[in-house]
Amino acid sequence: MDPTPHADRSRRAFVTAGLAAGSATLAGCIGTTDSEPTADGDSYTVSMAPMGEVEFDSVPEDAFVAFPQYADMAVALGHGDAVTTLFAPDMSGATMNTYYDRLEGVSFEWAGLENPLADGLEEERLYALDSDVHFLDPSYPVKTDDDWDAATIDDIADQIGPWVGNFHSGVHSEPAAEYADSYEYYTLWELFERVAAVFREKERYEALAEVHADLRSHIESNLPPESDRPTVARVTLGDGQFYAYHLNTPGYWQADTRPLGARDVFADRDWERDWGTVGYEAMLEEDPDVLLHLWGITPRYAIGNVRKRLENDSAGSRLTAVQDDRVVPGGMRYQGPLMNLFQLEMTAKQLYPEQFGEWPGYEAGESYPEIPADERLFDRQRVAEIVTRGP
Repeated sequence: MDPTPHADRSRRAFVTAGLAAGSATLAGCIGTTDSEPTADGDSYTVSMAPMGEVEFDSVPEDAFVAFPQYADMAVALGHGDAVTTLFAPDMSGATMNTYYDRLEGVSFEWAGLENPLADGLEEERLYALDSDVHFLDPSYPVKTDDDWDAATIDDIADQIGPWVGNFHSGVHSEPAAEYADSYEYYTLWELFERVAAVFREKERYEALAEVHADLRSHIESNLPPESDRPTVARVTLGDGQFYAYHLNTPGYWQADTRPLGARDVFADRDWERDWGTVGYEAMLEEDPDVLLHLWGITPRYAIGNVRKRLENDSAGSRLTAVQDDRVVPGGMRYQGPLMNLFQLEMTAKQLYPEQFGEWPGYEAGESYPEIPADERLFDRQRVAEIVTRGP
């Protein structure tokens, strides 16, 4: 696509340095997550792989977002109104509000947002959107779309606004070759810290990180011995087979399951992709105690319908998890910090009801279920206050 119609564009007040493919500009910068004011006191930089040092002259007001973890981060930081695009908004946005319904004063206006990946990422569309920042890993389009290369990425950053994202930390997958030398893997909350630096919301990040740390500590200190933990398959039900995902491997896709330390029935399986496929008979051989259905709390999959499909299948009906009514909804793997708090609580109750209280169940299309105050694993009011008013 010819970028020449935009050649006379004035450069925006957002610039990047060190994005060139294969550069090693992160040396000595990784771990520097605070905003760093320059001499004039207005511009600041944020360090994040694979971009390196990203410089801003002011806080972004319009944010291009692909995957919803960045939309959730923006909401958590009090900047949800900046989000102008979202992957699968009718699923992603609706799921976010499923959780936010339990946080007083917190909501996300997703209706009308376009899906920037619906027809593939289009360069011309990015120019038309004219976003202050692009929350997408530059490695993602370069690796997945032949129309994109590092030079195009650099042009977008220079003429419109910088890229800030790290996709491959999801399961520690391989980045595009152009970015391999400068790549780092982050946890979900390390990514959130860097996005907070973009919005200059360090205090909000720190307050929410404290809530998360307390939740993690509570969960980990009350887990039963490993021998008493259930066997679990994390799956999505397809046609005649299951799409299976790991529970305890590195990456933010597992940020709501890894801290719970359940026994993954597929832990020893290696898949060429980020997931594998398993037939009914293979699932029966493993016969997990719990089937944790990924996307089960989203509008995409009604968990009641999933149970019925399994009950009506000659093989599926013989699964222990089906017979014991332990086919339960999981959350989204593209989770931000607020989603992560709820998904940790939800999964802890589903896997360990004796330690963390019974999961009350979930009906498709409803809000996250109401849980009595004394059975909640984190303070809703505190989180809502941080998001709506600041720490």
